[in-house]
Amino acid sequence: MIPSPAPETILIIIVTVMTAVLLVKWASYFLRRSTRKWDLDLTLIQVLNDIIKYSIYIIALSIVLRELGIDVTAITVSLGIAGVSVGFASRDIISNFISGIFILADKSFRVGDTIEVAGQKGKVKRVGFRTTTIKTPDAKIVTVPNSTFSKTAYVNYSAEERRRVELKVSLDYDVDIEKFESEVKDILMGVPGILKDPAPGLIVLEFTDTGIKAKVTAWIPDPRKVTKYRYVIASHVKKVLEGYSKHDQMQGFE
Repeated sequence: MIPSPAPETILIIIVTVMTAVLLVKWASYFLRRSTRKWDLDLTLIQVLNDIIKYSIYIIALSIVLRELGIDVTAITVSLGIAGVSVGFASRDIISNFISGIFILADKSFRVGDTIEVAGQKGKVKRVGFRTTTIKTPDAKIVTVPNSTFSKTAYVNYSAEERRRVELKVSLDYDVDIEKFESEVKDILMGVPGILKDPAPGLIVLEFTDTGIKAKVTAWIPDPRKVTKYRYVIASHVKKVLEGYSKHDQMQGFE
């Protein structure tokens, strides 16, 4: 029969657990305050918060085990003997942690950026100790292991301050391409928020049996407003197309 812990031991365990929880909450609160006060990088703060949290919990666990009479040294030796099994079990955890450190060091993306990885596109909400959380445009929360970023190509749509907005259009062969491009360029140059350099333009993609496939392009200074300006551009391009004398010359957007 396992002897019941002494009252002093139970008290130490309770105090240890409560202290650990309070320290984690205090550290999280302090880091959040530091972020607002000194305008620190939120990505760095989130990783530091995870490191501090897990460190405190590990220390608290070792104290609790010691008070219960469990030899932590013996456990460490046992883990060493079973090193191969533990190594395979912890390989992903270590890989995710190291990848998280590289994300932080390389600054390849940060909280608030819009990225696409493994077929998932969304805004980075959190970069943690093991995983990165992104929120998709339809409000889905996707958790991506940090090691994915070292194995898979990913796109950061917010890396540059400016961004090119593209709108695909289908035109009838009777449409004067040069005239259409000139009219679209003139009207988009007057739209607030669209850059004049590089200037808006038209790129012909292909000639098909049904018409000409092309795309209208324009640059904006804020990569977070691509959807908004794609709608604005579509509205103006539609007016240009409707201005043609023959309505059947317009085929529409894609």
